[in-house]
Formats: sequence, structure tokens, C-alpha cells
Amino acid sequence: MPTDDAHIPTRIEQHDPRTLVIAWADGGESLIDVRALRLACGCAHCVDEWTGKPLLAPENVPAEIAPVGIQSVGRYAIQIEWSDGHDAGIFPFERLRGLADRGELVAVSK
Repeated sequence: MPTDDAHIPTRIEQHDPRTLVIAWADGGESLIDVRALRLACGCAHCVDEWTGKPLLAPENVPAEIAPVGIQSVGRYAIQIEWSDGHDAGIFPFERLRGLADRGELVAVSK
């Protein structure tokens, strides 16, 4: 899958307990609220595959949710193991950058 520098991370790390930071090869940097990221999971457990309707209710995601493990998926995505036991979601870099750039991965109220 071809990609451009805007979708190539050079660093992914925990910025603080509530935030991940992703540095991109084009010089951009995304600060990502971890709870907002958990709510953005697009796996079949969290989103209906046929209708696209969200299955994950925000009130079911603890305010203190945190990643407990992050692994690469090829050269195009990451998979996160969450403190609530969820680990099925794959987050392609292109989607992460798009969500972050549109402000969709900032803190949301409980």
C-alpha cells in the first residue's frame, strides 16, 4: 500500500497518562486523547460491519482507559491492547492522521 510522508509515523509514544503523541515523517505531530482513540475503534466489536452503526457506547468506556500495549501491523497500522481487555482494533496510520487532523481524537466528555 503506497503512502506519503503524512502517513508515516517516526515516533509513537505515551506523552502523558491521557495522551499519545505521534510524530509524522512530514514534520507534523498529533496529540491523541487515549479515550477518544478507544471510542474511535472501527473493529467489528465496536462498529456494525454492515450498517456502520457504532456498537460501543461511550458510557461503557472508563474515563481512565489506557493502552497497555501497542504493536505494529505491517508498515501501515498499529494494534492497541487496552486496559479494558479490548485488542481487536487495527488503526491504519492514514486513518489515525485523518482523525487527528480533523480534531476527532481530542478529549470527549463522559
